[in-house]
Amino acid sequence: MPDVTEMTEPDPFDAIVDAPFDSALEERYLVYALSTITARSLPDLRDGLKPVHRRLLWAMRQLKLDPNSAFKKSARVVGDVIGKYHPHGDASVYDAMVRLAQDFALRYPLVEGQGNFGNIDGDNAAAYRYTEARLTKTALQLMAGLDEGTVDFIPTYNGEEQEPEIFPGLFPNLLANGASGIAVGMATNIPSHNVAEIIDATLELIDNPHVEHARLMELFQGPDFPTGGQIIDSRDVISNAYETGRGSFRVRGVFHAAEAKDAADRDAGIERLGGGQWQLVISEIPYQVQKGKLIEQIAQAIADKKVPILEDVRDESDEQIRIVLVPRSRNVDPELLKESVFKLTDLETRFGLNLNVLDASRTPMVMGLKELLQNWVASQIDILQRRSRHRLDQIARRLELVEGYIIAFLNLDRVIEIIRYEDDPKAVMMEEFSLTDRQAEAILNMRLRSLRKLEEMELRQEKEDLLKEQDELNKLLESPARQRTRLKRDLGNLRKEYAEDTALGKRRTRIEEAAPAVEFSMDAMIEKAPVTVILSQKGWIRAASGHVPLDQEFKYKEGDGLAFIAHAQTTDKILIAAENGRFYTLGADKLPGARGFGEPVQSMVDLEAETGIAGMVVHRPGARLLLASTPGKGFVAEESELLAETRKGRQVVNLKDGAKLNVVHSIGQGHDHVACVGDNRKLVVFNLEEVPVLARGQGVTLQRYRDGGLSDATTFVLSEGLSWQMGGKGDRTRTESEIWQWKVARGAAGRLPPQGFPKDNRFSPPPTKEERIDGK
Repeated sequence: MPDVTEMTEPDPFDAIVDAPFDSALEERYLVYALSTITARSLPDLRDGLKPVHRRLLWAMRQLKLDPNSAFKKSARVVGDVIGKYHPHGDASVYDAMVRLAQDFALRYPLVEGQGNFGNIDGDNAAAYRYTEARLTKTALQLMAGLDEGTVDFIPTYNGEEQEPEIFPGLFPNLLANGASGIAVGMATNIPSHNVAEIIDATLELIDNPHVEHARLMELFQGPDFPTGGQIIDSRDVISNAYETGRGSFRVRGVFHAAEAKDAADRDAGIERLGGGQWQLVISEIPYQVQKGKLIEQIAQAIADKKVPILEDVRDESDEQIRIVLVPRSRNVDPELLKESVFKLTDLETRFGLNLNVLDASRTPMVMGLKELLQNWVASQIDILQRRSRHRLDQIARRLELVEGYIIAFLNLDRVIEIIRYEDDPKAVMMEEFSLTDRQAEAILNMRLRSLRKLEEMELRQEKEDLLKEQDELNKLLESPARQRTRLKRDLGNLRKEYAEDTALGKRRTRIEEAAPAVEFSMDAMIEKAPVTVILSQKGWIRAASGHVPLDQEFKYKEGDGLAFIAHAQTTDKILIAAENGRFYTLGADKLPGARGFGEPVQSMVDLEAETGIAGMVVHRPGARLLLASTPGKGFVAEESELLAETRKGRQVVNLKDGAKLNVVHSIGQGHDHVACVGDNRKLVVFNLEEVPVLARGQGVTLQRYRDGGLSDATTFVLSEGLSWQMGGKGDRTRTESEIWQWKVARGAAGRLPPQGFPKDNRFSPPPTKEERIDGK
């Protein structure tokens, strides 16, 4: 029997490579990063496209979806793209196609859509089974020359098809339509620009390769966004950004009232309604801002009372944007209202410039404007040379045939005789008339109707024309000056189609440095009204409208009562001092009404539930507070230094274990002395100047104790004596004019107070528990 050799399967473990994990991971991640940079996220400098956009347009060209043809379903285009050229998800490909068709996303759309392709409100496009598309004229200009040997074709991902490496068209798509993308370790963000300005700057660069950047910026003004708007940065800021390739611009919406009668009102966006009433009209919004979200932001600012001078916002847009802002009263300053909306919403945004692109060698690089234009001009010169050489090859091939035809006409009878009687007429003609194989084959394939006398004359004219064109092309290839002249001529013809007086070429974004902003604070926009602020013992706060009597009764939750009460205005800031030495700031206009029990302070600031409240003060500019803790240490603080911008508050008094902040006293005008009383009923008086003014700290010793601590402290005018509230009902007070007898140096132990001093050792005793619950 024959030997049977058993076939053994290869061991899968043989494929395992023994390599350090970090180097293997680094190598693979580097491959991924380079793929993301060069084949996904960054645009090519030469045509301004990413691979997905290039493949979309190429697939549509293959489907013959030119501007004069009928629309085809977007699903057909997306299917061809992901099946033949771009093996990625259909959603990402369709999203890229939708963006190419949106006139509010692309300055010069490359795809013409039919159906719902989304809108500036932020609504998504319909599914690709419902929409249709075809190419625009701009897209054809970008792809012009693909059949003329101008670019290399590369295999697709599966090797079944060919796709162009770049598009050779003269349309400056990179700067015209811009690009944005995030790769690994780098990103790009290029705004759109005006084609006429791009061409003007390019022509200047061709004429003068050593042109200064400042001269280029005189012709090339800056971004020209699809949605218009206004760039409010100075020319110097814009110029510096384009010189380095990095920077940012502040972009604002535009107020314009087309129906206003007065030119000044029209430019300011003010519509007069009669009776002194008016409203503002927004006609343009910043690029990449969704109109729906912008209106939501304005409405939310109104609801949060951040713009109290604005009453309402209405969207009256159709094809043109029209957002109406209704002021609260006719006395509102329009410029103040504009500035407030700019400050609080996306009606003013910042667009970052990052000219990071792939150059001709597929290397990512951040370029300035001049370098970018130089590279683009060099690529167009290369394309011009390749087109010329390709045309020369075509001319040479055609001349070969035309010369053969002319030989046939000169020897027509002999040629006919050979064809009729020779067994191998091709070989005989090649030998007898010194013809090439292509010439002989072409003569044999001639139709009888081509033997007219007129045809011979046309052939001679064609040969003359071809020789002339050949000579011109040879001169063009030999002369860089001629190449630059040809490029300038072609750019000039392109500029005519995108001139400033055309609908597509007219500049949309105004570049005007903003006038000095109207200085205002958000507090100044709050409608001023009197309120009475009530803070309960358990930390519930509210504000009653008007200045009600401070002894008026209020309702509290069971077991709760009054702790602090004060008159204020809605424009005031309320300082809340916690026993842990931290200060919090609340706006009086943001306090809940007094119809209920209010809201806990803990819901408004980050105050721990177990931490008590030591004091509540209505902030007054320039005022000072005396702050003291239970160990008898304290200092003077400026109220302006205590304001906190966040919920976390501001730590002001540093306390040791077990100590609490228990004195928060407003220092009156002219007060020059401090009086402190301890739990041991000892009183001490000293100069206010002996207490330091600090923004934060533990303070200095105000009074020394053997047992207990500080009970209360106050400030007063020594010459007027020290007053305190007497016990019992009523508002009786007593003034001790001989208080100088208790005056010593700061930090002394003190002596017993005058007769009649309150037994609770407080200068202004708080209400008793029963009085608090009763609201007295």
